[in-house]
Amino acid sequence: MWFVLLGLGLFGLLTSTVFAGMVMAGAWHHLRKRDAALQAFTPQLSLLKPLHGDEPGLEANLATFFEQDYPDSDFELLFCTRDERDAGLEIARRVSARYPKIRARFLWTGGEPPYINAKVASLEKMVAEAAHEILVISDSDVRVTRDYLCAVAAPFADLETGAMTCLYRGVAADGGLWARLEAVGMSVEMTAGVLVANMLEGMQFVLGPTMAVRRECVRAMGGVGIFGDYCSDDYILGNEVYKQGRKVVLSDHAIDHVIINSSFVESLKHQVRWMKSTRFSRPKGHFGTALTFSLPFGLLALLAAVALGRPVLGVSLLAWSIFTRWAIAWAAGLKVVRDPSLLDLFVLYPIRDLMGFGFWAASYLSSKILWRGKVYELLPGGRMREAG
Repeated sequence: MWFVLLGLGLFGLLTSTVFAGMVMAGAWHHLRKRDAALQAFTPQLSLLKPLHGDEPGLEANLATFFEQDYPDSDFELLFCTRDERDAGLEIARRVSARYPKIRARFLWTGGEPPYINAKVASLEKMVAEAAHEILVISDSDVRVTRDYLCAVAAPFADLETGAMTCLYRGVAADGGLWARLEAVGMSVEMTAGVLVANMLEGMQFVLGPTMAVRRECVRAMGGVGIFGDYCSDDYILGNEVYKQGRKVVLSDHAIDHVIINSSFVESLKHQVRWMKSTRFSRPKGHFGTALTFSLPFGLLALLAAVALGRPVLGVSLLAWSIFTRWAIAWAAGLKVVRDPSLLDLFVLYPIRDLMGFGFWAASYLSSKILWRGKVYELLPGGRMREAG
C-alpha cells in the first residue's frame, strides 16, 4: 500500500511541477507586452458600479474611480442598488460630492429583483441608462490606480476587441490570517490559472472585478438579463463575447481586490462557493485542477516515504512541492500582479495551496451554495435555482 501511495504522491508532484512550468511560461507570455506604452486612446466610457449596502473600505474604494487621469468629459459613473435608501448608494453620493466635475448618476431598481442573481437587475438598469458605447463593469470591493481607465480603454483601439478584463491581487485591508490566506489565493492561484488559460487557448472569459465590453456585444448576446440565473456572470459574459468571434483581451494592468471576509467561517464559505461555481461552469477544467496542487502530494509522498524507511527522500519530495509553489508565487504573484506582500507570497501561499485542494474536494460534496443569506442549488452549466 505504501508503494502505491508513494507512486500517487510522485505522480501528483510531477503534474503540479508541469503546471508550475506552464505558469512560468504563461507569465512570460503575458509580460512580453508590459513594456509597451499605453496607447493614447480615450474613448467615452460608462463605468457601472452595482452596490449592495455598506462594506468595509467602500468609500475609499469608490473614491479611486473618481480620481482618474482621464478626460472628465469622456467618462461617467453609474451606481445602482435595489433600494433608494441603500447605505452603499448614500456613500456613493457622499463621495461624488467631492468630485463635482465627474458626472455620476445614482439609480435603483426598486422591489424584488426578477433574477436570482440580483446584481443583474442593477446591471440591466445601468446599461439602459448608460450614455456611452463602451461599458466598464466593476465590483464594489475593488481599488484602482489613476491610470486604470487608460488601461481599460487601450484594448478597444482595436475594433476587433469585444471585451477586456484585468487580473487582480488580493488585499487583506484589515489584516488577519484568514483574510491574508484568501488574498494570496487571489494573487497567486487565480492569476496562475488565468495565465495558463490565456497562453493555451486565449481568453474565453472575463473576471468579475473588471469587465469591459462593447454595447453592441451585449445587444448581440440578448442583453445582460441572460446572466440572471448564473452565479458566474463574469464567465458567461466573456464566453458570450468570445463565441461572437470577437477578441477578449487580458490587460497587463492589475487592480486591488479588497478582502472583506475576515473571519475563518466567512472566508471558508466564500472560497467553497467560488470553487463550486467553477465546478459547474467549467466541469472538465475544474476536475483537472486537482493535479495542479502540490502540497497535498508532497505530504502524501513524505508520509509514504517515511513509512518505507526513506525519510530523506520524503523530506526532499516535500521540499520540492514547496519550491514549486514558490516558483508560482514569484511568477504570478510577484512579477505579474506585483503583490508587495512577500511574506504572504512565500510563507502563506504553500499553506493556501493545501487549503485550495481542500476547497476543491469540498466542491464535490454538495451542489448547494449560500449566497447573500439564501441557499441555491447549482445546475449543469452554472445556472442556479432556489433550493427547496
